Amino acid sequence: MATLLAPELPRASTTPISGVLPTEAPSPVSLAELVLEHSDFVFRSLRRLGLDVGEAEDCAQQVFIIAGQKITTIHRGKERAFLFGTSKNLAAECRRRSARRAEVELVDGALAMESSLEEDLDQKRARALLDDVLAAMPEKLRDVFVLSEIEELSATEVAACLDIPSGTVASRLARAREVFDETLNRIQKRRAFRGHS
Repeated sequence: MATLLAPELPRASTTPISGVLPTEAPSPVSLAELVLEHSDFVFRSLRRLGLDVGEAEDCAQQVFIIAGQKITTIHRGKERAFLFGTSKNLAAECRRRSARRAEVELVDGALAMESSLEEDLDQKRARALLDDVLAAMPEKLRDVFVLSEIEELSATEVAACLDIPSGTVASRLARAREVFDETLNRIQKRRAFRGHS
């Protein structure tokens, strides 16, 4: 009976203050997560930005050192944009420091074990040709081409990586494809001429 006479306590309000619904803060990005999920992307990006294997390995480590220093500024969903921008800056520094470009190496243990010497040589030639064509392309076109055609990112992802509108991605990609084909034809003709002379 005593419980019936006890005054009822007011219940805590479940209505959000000022009409704002509570939201979960996005979980922070960790350096270990960045390295595990994006190390291949960073290495490939550095190679496509004109660095040889050794330089790309060194710069990839620097990319993740910088990411570790700025980890609190990297927003979830924008990791690739940060890593590509950092890779691009470091690759430019590396190319400026290195007046001459080392001969391109192809290190692919699986192919070396499974393929014949002739196939391995063809692979190296194709890789060297691709590197030469990309190196000859204007930087803005090359960046869009690499991210779209080689990394197979969507136009939205490319736009985020390069901090440009999606429409600009489409127009640059169309032009980049033309330039790639023109440059490829020019380099192949030059090599064929040297082979006959």
